[in-house]
Amino acid sequence: MMYGWGNGWGAGMWIVMAVAMVIFWAIVVFGIVALVRTFGHTHDQPSVPPADPESILRERLARGEIDEEAFRKTLAALREK
Repeated sequence: MMYGWGNGWGAGMWIVMAVAMVIFWAIVVFGIVALVRTFGHTHDQPSVPPADPESILRERLARGEIDEEAFRKTLAALREK
């Protein structure tokens, strides 16, 4: 009978088995991560609904991106629609 290291597999076969086991578990972990990413919660959707055009215009005026004249003209154009 083959017991121990002597007449059984050589050290090379033990190394091959260890590498194969690491590769196997890496594939299992990768598969689980891929499933969670595919079917899990997506963070692509914004948590805050998009603001209406008037509030965006008011924010731009408050930040100084547009002056008051441009604000009034744009606001009048928005309200005409």
